[in-house]
Amino acid sequence: MKLKAILIEDEANSREILRNYLKKYCANVELLGEAASIKEGLELIEKNKPDLVFLDVEMPFGNAFDLLDQVPDRTFETVFVTAYDHYAKDALNHHAAYYLTKPINIDELIMAVEYVEEIKAKEDNLQEKVLNTNSKNIKGKLTLPQQDGFQILNVEDILYCKADDNYTEIFLENKKILVSKTLKYFEDALVDFPFARIHKSYLVNVNEVVKYKKGKGGSVVVSNGKELLVSASKKKEFLSFFD
Repeated sequence: MKLKAILIEDEANSREILRNYLKKYCANVELLGEAASIKEGLELIEKNKPDLVFLDVEMPFGNAFDLLDQVPDRTFETVFVTAYDHYAKDALNHHAAYYLTKPINIDELIMAVEYVEEIKAKEDNLQEKVLNTNSKNIKGKLTLPQQDGFQILNVEDILYCKADDNYTEIFLENKKILVSKTLKYFEDALVDFPFARIHKSYLVNVNEVVKYKKGKGGSVVVSNGKELLVSASKKKEFLSFFD
């Protein structure tokens, strides 16, 4: 697929370098425009509805995070390009698909583009359609340790699990159960069933997902109407359930 992209970078020399790299090594990227400021960048985003934005962190009159905060319902992926590596955590919190440091490594640039291309291809295939597989024939039970013994659940009855420090909340259709086990414990226990770790806080029953929404990292809606965030780092793995 062809990725529609824009480049937001205040340094003309840096724009030229990245533009040339994309032209030479990333033929699947169509560069629609360039901007040298947050204001110009926002205008380009609104006008072009890109799939991908290459974004420098530090710019005059603000930074990349100021720009992203003004696009709360964005559907594009973001690749940060910066000379500083201490913004990596903020980039992750703003659901960046990739983080490149200057001088740009060509192999890393190619990997970033391929990663975004794969995500966008999967999203385009889904296109907001209902994701419920209507497959309710999961065989299996899960034993939950409790103070006075244990409880047995049918795996298919679990909608999703939510982390609560060293505890996990298990959500069923009409109730939730608090268990003194970590979310990682249930991720391992349910590895043979269609459960996806979509976020550091959520493990979701894929058969209960009824809708996928594009966004910063994306989100899913499960059968009880609850909307759960999908982190950027987990998006690819989650979408692979629907190949």
